[in-house]
Amino acid sequence: MGKVMEAVNRIKQDLSALFLAYKRKDTPLLAKIAAVAAVGYALSPIDLIPDFVPLLGYLDDIIILPLLISLAVKLIPKHILAECREQAVGLWKDGKPKSWKYAIPLIIIWVVVIAIIAKWAWGWLK
Repeated sequence: MGKVMEAVNRIKQDLSALFLAYKRKDTPLLAKIAAVAAVGYALSPIDLIPDFVPLLGYLDDIIILPLLISLAVKLIPKHILAECREQAVGLWKDGKPKSWKYAIPLIIIWVVVIAIIAKWAWGWLK
């Protein structure tokens, strides 16, 4: 159980560091996009595969989130990531950010995704 908790804590620290790296002006655009995708997916209440789907529901959290995090970490320059990891210690100790300004882009993205799926499904059912 100790290794699992280490992995969970590393993911939390990396998400915090990615959040900070996204806000920096010297982070490359592609790295910012990957960071937003990772943090957004982690904070989003909507999963690609819902958690109630047996076995597959949690696989997306176990596979997709670490893949997004590792992609973003690889794209961020090492010196920026090191600084952000230092600053990230204890950043979210009181829980997830509570500001709605971070939730609004996530909500917009999910509304667009749901609209695209609904339009496709409607056309398929006709």
